[in-house]
Amino acid sequence: MAAFDSQSERPRTPAALPEELGFGRFFTDRMFVQRYTVQRGWHDGAIVPYGPLAVDPAAQLFHCGQGIFEGMKALRRADGGVNLFRAGDHAVRFNRSAERMAMPPVDFQQHLRTIRELVSLQREWIPARPGASLYVRPVMFAAEQSLEVRASKSYVHYIILSPINAYFGSSFRPVSVFVSEEHFRAVRGGTGEAKTIANYAMSLYATELARANGYDQVLWLDAVERRYVEEAGAMSVAFVYGGKHIRTPALSGSILPSVTRDSILKLAPDLGFPVSEERIDIGELVRDVESGAVSEVFCIGTAAVIAPIGRIGFHGRSYEVNGARTALGARRLYEGLTDIQYGRVSDPYGWALPLDVPARVSAA
Repeated sequence: MAAFDSQSERPRTPAALPEELGFGRFFTDRMFVQRYTVQRGWHDGAIVPYGPLAVDPAAQLFHCGQGIFEGMKALRRADGGVNLFRAGDHAVRFNRSAERMAMPPVDFQQHLRTIRELVSLQREWIPARPGASLYVRPVMFAAEQSLEVRASKSYVHYIILSPINAYFGSSFRPVSVFVSEEHFRAVRGGTGEAKTIANYAMSLYATELARANGYDQVLWLDAVERRYVEEAGAMSVAFVYGGKHIRTPALSGSILPSVTRDSILKLAPDLGFPVSEERIDIGELVRDVESGAVSEVFCIGTAAVIAPIGRIGFHGRSYEVNGARTALGARRLYEGLTDIQYGRVSDPYGWALPLDVPARVSAA
C-alpha cells in the first residue's frame, strides 16, 4: 500500500508526513463522529477511519449557517509523554458557542474522554520536532434537511486531528496588519464571542484586501464607533508599553474569549509584565507606535501562541513597531507558555492535562 492516498496526497502513516507540515494541511487516519436528533439526543458516537461525511444538500448548515468549531493542541513532552493544553476550557467554550448558535451542547466529560481516547489512538501522529503539535479540531454543524429559517433538529459532531508546525513558521518573523475601517468581523450583540464559522466567513473579504495592499492580516476595529481595536486576524492582540506594561482590548461581547489570551494574561504578571484590559483607541495607538511609547505588538492565538506584529497600516501610512524587529517580551511570553505546554517546566496553573494520567476536569 502506498504511503500517500493517490487522490488526495494525504499521508496514510505518520512516517509519510513531510518536514513542512504547515497548518491544517494533513490529517490523521482516524476521526470521531456522533449524531444528534431531538428524539434520541447524541447517539452512535464512534471513532472511525478519516473520510468524507455524507451531508444532504439541503442541510441547514448550508442555508442557515449553524456551525461551530474549536481548536486545541496535544503536545509531545520532553519525556515522551503527551499533554493536552487547557482541554477543559476549550470544551466549555465549545458548548458556549453551541448555546449562542441555538445548538445542543455535548456532554462535557464525554467530550473530553473522546478527545483523550482519539489522541491516545493517534499519538504516533504527534510530531516530535520543535514547535510542532497535534491540532485537535472539534466541529458541530446543522444536518437537518430543511430550507426553513430556524434552528435545526439534527446535528453532526465530529473531531479531527492535524499534525502542524508553528503557525507562522519557526522564524518568529513579525507579521504586518492593515486597519480595516470599512469592514468588521463582529458587533456587540452578534456572534463575536462564539467560535462560529460565520465569523470567519465575515473576515475573508477584508483579509484579501489587506493582502492585496501588502499586509498579512487585518487589525479589526469595533463596528459601532469604528475606533477601538478588537482583534488581529483571527487572534487576540496586545500592545507593550515601555517594554513592560501589556495593554489588550477588554472583552466587549464582540471579541472571542481566547483561551490562549487568558493564559498569557495570567502568565505575564508572573514574568514581570503587568497587564491591563481596556479600550484602545486606534488613533492614540498609532501615535504611540510612532513616538516609540509602544515597544512591541503581538497577536495571541492557539495555533501561533504568539506572533509579533512589525508593521501597522492605517490611513494610507505604514507604522513600524520597534523597527519591525521582534522584541524580547513576545519571545519571553512565547517561551514561558510553550515551556509549560511541552512539559519543560512545572505547571503551577494546572493547565496541562497529561494524556497518560487519568483526570476528571471540571466544567466550572
